[in-house]
Amino acid sequence: MAIPFVPRIDDAPYAEITQVSPLIQRVIAKNPSKFSYHGTGTYILGTNDVVVIDPGPKLDSHRDALRVALDGRNVVGIVVTHCHSDHSPLTEWLYGETGATRYAVGPHRVYAGFVEEDDHDASEDDPADAVESDEEKETTDLAFSPDAAVIDGEKFLSTKEFALTAVATPGHTSNHLCVSMDAEGALFTGDHVMGWSTTIVSPPDGDMRQYMDSMRKVIVRDDRILWPTHGGPVTDPQPFLIAYHEHRLERERQIVVQIANGNNTIPGIVKVLYAAIDKKLHRPARRSVWSHLRKLVDDGVVATDDGGEPRLLGSYHLVG
Repeated sequence: MAIPFVPRIDDAPYAEITQVSPLIQRVIAKNPSKFSYHGTGTYILGTNDVVVIDPGPKLDSHRDALRVALDGRNVVGIVVTHCHSDHSPLTEWLYGETGATRYAVGPHRVYAGFVEEDDHDASEDDPADAVESDEEKETTDLAFSPDAAVIDGEKFLSTKEFALTAVATPGHTSNHLCVSMDAEGALFTGDHVMGWSTTIVSPPDGDMRQYMDSMRKVIVRDDRILWPTHGGPVTDPQPFLIAYHEHRLERERQIVVQIANGNNTIPGIVKVLYAAIDKKLHRPARRSVWSHLRKLVDDGVVATDDGGEPRLLGSYHLVG
C-alpha cells in the first residue's frame, strides 16, 4: 500500500515565522539532510502564553529566528519529542532565556556495554553507499534531561487557549513523545510519523515491536491533523497512518521472503529491497532492517546463523 505522502515543502522559508493555523506557528531550521528532509520544524503554540515544541538544532540562524518569534511573549513550556540532535539541543538556550519548564518522557537512554558495529566494509563494492560524513549521521543529545517527565495520557500543560496531553510513542527512540493539542484536534508527531518519508528505527534504542505498537496506538485516535517535525501537515490522518503501518508489515514480509530465498544478510537485503532508494539512505535502512530482524528473531520466525544475538553484520535463516 503506497503511503500518501503530503506535498513537498521545499519552498518553505528558513528562519522565518509562518502562521500555519490559528494557534500554531512554525519556524524551519536550515538543517536539511537525509534524516531531516527540508529541515527541523519548531512549533510555537498559542498567542501570548506560548509553548515551544522541539526547539531544534544548535544553529545560530534558527536561534535568532526563535528569539524574534518569541519576543514579547511568555514561554510557559518547552516540549521535546525526543533527543536526536536536530530536535532538542536549542532547549538549553531557550531554557536559559525563559526559565520555562522542559517537558519530555525522559532523557535519552544509554546502553552500557553496547558495541556499535561498523558496516562500512559491507559497502566495499559500492563506494557511494559507504560514504557517510559526521554531518550525515543521526546523533543524539545526551545532555538533555527534562524538568518534568510526562507519562502517557497525562494532561501536562494548560493555558487559556489550549491543553496538551502526552501520547507516549516509543519505537523511533525509547523516549519518543507525541503531543496532543485539544483546541485544534492536532497531534504533533515528532519523528514517529513524518510527512515526507518513513521513520528510521535504529537499535539499540530504536525498537520495531514498540514502534508497531505505537503506530497502532496512534491509528485508533481521532486527531484531525498531524504536525510532523519534518515535512508538511497530514490533513487526513487515518488513511495515511494505516498505509504507514501497512508499509512496516509489508517490509517485514519482504525480509522473510529474502531470507527464504537465501539472501540472508542485512546489506544484501537492503540492496534488493531499497534498490530504488537513494543510496545515501541505505546505511540507515540497514538499521531499520536490523530492527525488523531483532523482532523476527524474538517472534521465533527467524534465527541467527551463529546462535547469538541479532547483529547488524550477522547472517540469518528461517526457523523450521
